[in-house]
Amino acid sequence: MFDRLAAEFPREAISWRAQSVTKDGTKALALAYIDARDVMDRLDEVCGPESWSDRYEFHGSRTVCYLSIRVNGEWITKADGAGDSDVEAEKGAISDALKRAAVKWGIGRYLYHIASPWVPCECSEYNGKKQWKKWTGDPWNFVRNLPPEPDYVDKHKAAIDSLWAEIVALRSERALLSFWKDNVKVINGMDEQSKQRFIAKKDELKAKFANDAVSAIEDTFPGSSVVNERVTDAKAMRHPMNA
Repeated sequence: MFDRLAAEFPREAISWRAQSVTKDGTKALALAYIDARDVMDRLDEVCGPESWSDRYEFHGSRTVCYLSIRVNGEWITKADGAGDSDVEAEKGAISDALKRAAVKWGIGRYLYHIASPWVPCECSEYNGKKQWKKWTGDPWNFVRNLPPEPDYVDKHKAAIDSLWAEIVALRSERALLSFWKDNVKVINGMDEQSKQRFIAKKDELKAKFANDAVSAIEDTFPGSSVVNERVTDAKAMRHPMNA
């Protein structure tokens, strides 16, 4: 669980804000960050919506988030806080506090280890001061010693998709039992959403195969050892029970 919480986000999900700009307004120092919704999505994906919760306390201009996650049946809480932000002070403080508390669980912590680059940008001028307006280059292209983007996300998704294709192709209860025995450990190690999806499909197929078996019995003459063979009136009349 903890490795999945701390895993990198796709780079297109990372946003960059300008901390300061050069005197001529041609470059700005870029700081990487994630959105609060990214944190919520990661918690839902790894823990399940029912296995995490957040609450907030307000102390003057500071907002403290208490982020709890259920680990092995026990609720564990970590907390951190943030001051009012420049935009929608209280709402911004809540989002920032959530992100800070999430860092204590490892979510997005790796972003603090990225050396902030100076990135070409466009600025406007207000009261004689340069103010950042937009990036004119991709900040990722200016990060020094940037390792290749991990492809584990794609590999993980491909593995899940492959297993899903297998389970939906099953046509018998025996095949379902064999599939589940071979893959249950892998399925239990998936994110909560994927795991519940497989469990629901397993229960759906189990019920379907049970109903198919009942239908087959009802369509077979009593005493027949040939399942799914429909018994005609002529065959019924020749049965020893009708002799």
